[in-house]
Amino acid sequence: MALILPFIESEIQDQYQAQDNSRPWIVGFSGGKDSTMLLQLVWKAIQKLPEELRWRPVHVVCNDTMVENPRIVRFIEDTLHRIEAAATSQSMPFYVHRTTPRLEDTFWTNLLGKGYPAPSSTFRWCTERLKINPTTHFIKTKINDAGEAIILLGTRSAESSRRSRSMAKHAVHGQRLRKHVLPNAYVYAPIKDIETNELWQYLSQVPPPWGGTHKELITLYRNASTEADCPLVIDDETPSCGKSRFGCWVCTVVVKDKSMDGLIMNGESWMEPLSELRDFLIEARDNPEQYRQRQLRNGTTRENYWGPYTPKTRAEILRRLLEAQKEIRQEYDETMTFITHQELVAIQVTWYRDGIFNYNVAEIYNAIFNTHLDMSKHTNKIREEEKWLREVCKDNPDHFDLIQQTVKIVKTKSLMVRKRGLQTDIENMLDDYINPQQAATTKEETVALNN
Repeated sequence: MALILPFIESEIQDQYQAQDNSRPWIVGFSGGKDSTMLLQLVWKAIQKLPEELRWRPVHVVCNDTMVENPRIVRFIEDTLHRIEAAATSQSMPFYVHRTTPRLEDTFWTNLLGKGYPAPSSTFRWCTERLKINPTTHFIKTKINDAGEAIILLGTRSAESSRRSRSMAKHAVHGQRLRKHVLPNAYVYAPIKDIETNELWQYLSQVPPPWGGTHKELITLYRNASTEADCPLVIDDETPSCGKSRFGCWVCTVVVKDKSMDGLIMNGESWMEPLSELRDFLIEARDNPEQYRQRQLRNGTTRENYWGPYTPKTRAEILRRLLEAQKEIRQEYDETMTFITHQELVAIQVTWYRDGIFNYNVAEIYNAIFNTHLDMSKHTNKIREEEKWLREVCKDNPDHFDLIQQTVKIVKTKSLMVRKRGLQTDIENMLDDYINPQQAATTKEETVALNN
C-alpha cells in the first residue's frame, strides 16, 4: 500500500489539472468505507496543489433515500457538516450536495399511499425512485451547466493480480476515464486496485483531512458484523469487516439485514422495532391472500398476480411505523422521525383518490401520539365531496361505494389513456352489484375452467 498510494495521489493531481474543458468532478459519497477513502485521497491530492491551481469544482453528492439506517444517517450528516466547514477554512473547492427522492417517489408514499408491496428481487421498484433518479437529476444539471462532467466512484476490483497492468494503463495520460451511461458523462475510479485490507489499514492510520478520526466509521462496521470476531485491520493477514454493508432499514430484497442485526446484537437494541416492522413488511408481501388485493392498480386482474396492499393493510403498516417511531423517541432519541409530515399528507390524498375513506391518516397518527394533527387544509375539497356524496346516499349507503368504484374505473381508463372497454367494465360492475350471487357463481366457474 505504501507504494501505490503516492501513485494514486499523483494520478489524481494529473487528472485534476488536465485541460479538459473545465469538466466538474462529482464524487458519490455514501459515508461508507470506499467512498470515504476515495474522498480523502482526492482531498489530500488537491490540497497539495497551490491554491491558484485548485480551479476545478468538486461536488460531493450524498443521496438520502429517507429510509436509510438511522444510525448511519446521523453519522453521515455529522461528517458532511465537517466536510463543509473544512472546505471553507482550507480554501478547498469542495461543495456538498444532499439529494432526496421526490415526494411522489418516496418509499412510504408508494408503499403506504399506493399500496406497493415491499420490494423483492422480481419487483424492485425502490432503487430507481429512491437512489438512481435523485442522483441522476443532479448529474444532469451539472452536465447542462458545464457541457460534460466526470463522476468519481469508489468502486474497487480488489484483485491484486491486475494491479500492475492497471497501473501501466493509468500511467498513460487520457486513458483513465470511461464513458458513463449518461451522455457527456465520464467515470473515473482512482481506488479500483485497492484491496479491502489495504483500505482498512489506510483508514485506521490516516485521519480525515476534514477533522476528527475514522474511529466511529470503523466501529460502525465492526458492530454491523454478525461475526463473533471482527478485529480491526493491522496488517495484510488480519481479516477485516469489509463484508458489512449498510443500506435502507426497510430493505426486503435481502432475506436478512445483517448490518441491522449486527448493530442490535452489539448494543443498538433501540432498533428492534424497526427490525420487527421490516419482518412484517415481508410477511404482508409474501401472504397476498391475507394482505393484498386481487386487482392491480391499473384496474385489471391477471392470473397468478396480486395487486397492492389492501386499505386495511396499508393502515396497519402505518400504525406499526408510527408506534415504532413513538417507542424509539421515548427510549432513544425524541427527535427521531421515520416518516415526514409531507409524506403523511401525500398518503392521505392518495387514499382519497383511490376511494379509501374507511381509514384516515390523521386519526391513526393522533391515536398513537395523542395529538391533534389536522390535514383538513390539504384534503378539504376531497372530504367535502365525500361529505356531500354520503349525504346524498344516506338512504342507500351501498350506493356510495358503487359510485366510488365507478369513478375509480373511469380514472383508471384515463390514466391508461385508453377508453376501450370502459362501458363494458361499468356494466360488469353494475351486474355484480345488482346480482352478487350470480357474479360469484360466474367467477367460480371461470376459476374452475382455468384450472
